[in-house]
Amino acid sequence: MAAAPARDIPPRLTSGEQAALYIRRLVFDGDLKPGDRVPQDSVAAALGMSRIPVREALIALEREGWVTIETHRGAFVNGFDRQAVRDHYALFALIYGFAARLALQRNPAVVAQLYALLRELNTSDDPSDVARLAIGFHRALIEAADAPRLKVLLGAMSGLIPGNFFQLVPGSIESEKKGLAEIGRAMKKGDADRAVRGYEDMLRHQGDLVVKLFERRGFFDTQPLAEPGPA
Repeated sequence: MAAAPARDIPPRLTSGEQAALYIRRLVFDGDLKPGDRVPQDSVAAALGMSRIPVREALIALEREGWVTIETHRGAFVNGFDRQAVRDHYALFALIYGFAARLALQRNPAVVAQLYALLRELNTSDDPSDVARLAIGFHRALIEAADAPRLKVLLGAMSGLIPGNFFQLVPGSIESEKKGLAEIGRAMKKGDADRAVRGYEDMLRHQGDLVVKLFERRGFFDTQPLAEPGPA
């Protein structure tokens, strides 16, 4: 595979993080498909780095499930699975829902900060603004939860969309706004159970949107599964 352009990889990332993001984008854009061998030399050349950070990136990507490293053969792209995508967002819902519950117990004053972010969020549909404000909302809850292990768990998880989620996933802005508004109302009422359900509903829907995007991009070899119905 010929080296693809670096596509504005953020310079603030470490070399290994830059390489990991670049490889995710190759997969996302269809330049690398399930079963393909990751061309380490081409990746290193495209990013102007040695193979060492590329190998570090592949180790991280294997932990995240993106690739499988085979001894003396290299790293190969793993196939995508609809349920794995949905599970990915369900895990985020568990973490953020737990953070919301802890935040209400430990730092309920965070609600004022959440509502300030929601007011600003309601004034824009720009993907960059939505990303900044949504991340700020989630981060405020994590900080208010005062649980360092949650930060460790989140740090070990990567996104499936290598770029601005709200720019690349159709319908995601509306879904995020609706979900965060519901979570904010629950937090204001001190209703932890409702906040948890809000996160579950929002991230379930976001996961479904990503599945649809991946289907359009041909990431799945089989026919679409039936949409999950009510339990």
